[in-house]
Order: sequence, then C-alpha cells, then structure tokens
Amino acid sequence: DSTALEIGDEPMQFHLKFPDVAVAVGEQRIVAIPQILHDRPETGVIILDDAFQHRAVKAGLNILLTDFNHLFTRDWFLPTGGLRDQRSSYRRADVIVVTKCPPSLESTQQQRIIEEIAPLPGQPVYFSEIAYGSPYHILTGETTSIDNTMEVLLVSGIANPKPLKNYLEDHAATYSELLYSDHHIFNTDDWKQIVNHFQNMKARHKIIVTTEKDAVRLMKYREHLTELPFYVLPIHCRFLFGEGPAFNNIITTFIQGFDTKRQ
Repeated sequence: DSTALEIGDEPMQFHLKFPDVAVAVGEQRIVAIPQILHDRPETGVIILDDAFQHRAVKAGLNILLTDFNHLFTRDWFLPTGGLRDQRSSYRRADVIVVTKCPPSLESTQQQRIIEEIAPLPGQPVYFSEIAYGSPYHILTGETTSIDNTMEVLLVSGIANPKPLKNYLEDHAATYSELLYSDHHIFNTDDWKQIVNHFQNMKARHKIIVTTEKDAVRLMKYREHLTELPFYVLPIHCRFLFGEGPAFNNIITTFIQGFDTKRQ
C-alpha cells in the first residue's frame, strides 16, 4: 500500500511493471538485504539498482551502465561531474553496457567507443537503445498508436527527455511539451496547467503522453485522469548488433552457477 511519495517513483514503477517481483527500498543496503532474506527466504536473486559505488555490498555480478551521450570516460567525479565513483572503478565491472545509443549506430563508431573504454580481457562491452512500446491509457490500459495525424502534449519530469522528444518528432504530426524537473512532485497548479494546455490544442486528434515514471506520480489525480486521453509510453532496452542473446547468457550462466554452488 506504499505510495510513490513514500518509496520513490522508480521503485513504484518497478512494482507496477513487474507485480510478481518483490521490490524493497532501504537506505542501507547491507541492512536491507538480510531483511529481505529473512522476510522472503525463497528469494533466489537480488538485483540492486545504482549500487556499483556501494562497497559495503559485494555483488556476484556487476553490470556497469554508461550513457552513450555521457560516457564515463568523458565525465568527472562529483561534484565536478556526475560520476559517483572514480573512472578507474570500471575495472570492477563484469559487463559494461553503453545505453541510449542511436539506432543507427555504426560498427566503426562502436569500435571507437570500445577502444576509448579500454575494457579488460574478458570484460564484454555491449550497446543498447531505448525502444518504445504502444502507448496505453494511464487508467484503463487500452492501447493506441501515435501517427502523423495526431497532436501530442508531452508531460514529463525526467532527467533526460531527449530520446522521448526524438520519438515524438518522428511519429506525431506535431507535439508540444510541459517539462518539469526530475522526480517532480505534481501539484494542483501543474494539473491546471496541463488541462489548460491540452484544451487549447486545436487538433482534432490529440492525446497527452507521459512516461512510466511520471505516471506513478500522476496517479494522485486518478479521479481527474478519466477526463483526458492520458497515455503512458512504455520503454524497454533493445541491444544493438544482435548482442541480446550474449548478454542474457551471461546473466543465466551466472544464476545457474550460483544455484549450483548453493546446493
């Protein structure tokens, strides 16, 4: 019964998207993990989000994600840059994934990035893009499609809306945007702004689109969401260069090997 305000929008998003998976939130992971195992002794795998810099917990498999547009090799440690650990710590990673790549990424550019990262022997580097699914209504789950006859209002409070904006530029007739800060808590004034903006849109076919993360923060206006065509645009990760099976094999091999050790 927790709310997004209590546990955070991302944990709530995970819970809603994967209802059969237990989601736990704890400020100290070294304390939270034993509690999970105590409460759910049947737990076979624990996935930690954003935990690479937490040395108190030693993971069995470390996956380092680095944004194509902000490679860790070109970034700096906080507060000068955005890194929460030293660049050299990449050596602790078992796998490196370059995320949010353009779909048209060429193999020559792929190789240049691999050379820049300079992975250790046996440390694979994979490349992935953001892929979007069919928009679904925030309350009913009914799906629709975005085409060149439709005007879209984008409502979002995420750190980097650029891939989403690129998608709408490619698919919608036109779009406008109401952008807020990352993890923004929507208030009554925001809601009025959204409604007024949408009502002033002149197109016959028009919808409002938001992200899965924003949707969990908008649910407090559930009783009003029935009045508007409010849709959520789901995303998933898609590996480039046919690398998906190889990445999946690393995960399954690790889990199977770990299960064997426990028996």
